Amino acid sequence: MLMRTLIAITAVLIASAVMAQTYRWVDEDGVVHFSDRPVEGAEQIFLPQQSQPSRRVFAPQAPAAGPREEASEPVAAFKYDALEIVAPAPEETLWNIEGVLNVSLRVTPALRQGDKIRVYFDGKEQIVTGTSFQIEEVYRGVHNIQAEIIDSTGRLMTRSLPNRFYVQQNSIAR
Repeated sequence: MLMRTLIAITAVLIASAVMAQTYRWVDEDGVVHFSDRPVEGAEQIFLPQQSQPSRRVFAPQAPAAGPREEASEPVAAFKYDALEIVAPAPEETLWNIEGVLNVSLRVTPALRQGDKIRVYFDGKEQIVTGTSFQIEEVYRGVHNIQAEIIDSTGRLMTRSLPNRFYVQQNSIAR
């Protein structure tokens, strides 16, 4: 039993060493090739071991300054960290609101001057002022609301998650 274990461990170590070999060569056309098998004139290269696959995020690069332009420090684009619908809460049931829905938003960082909030209430778009506002004629049923921030040019900056909520009215049975 011990002999089988030693043979298995040795085989795994030898296989991993063989698998780690990489060869590089350049053909007659100047094209660089890589292989795990040796080829005449190839040099063995050693690749670093990596325990986890890397997850690199590549951001688009700003174009280089032209010959007549002076290079300046890049200006970071403004970005909102969060836009949340605080009220009504997702899946909340509101009772007897008499047709008036009070909405509260949380914007982080604060809304910049010139940027606007666009709200979609049951699919209808409207621009609102401020992060607290009212929507009229909201009656019994299932409703959906979502908010967006747009800049002064109309470009979308960020969007909240959609929010579904319910409105109930008490009724008097006769």
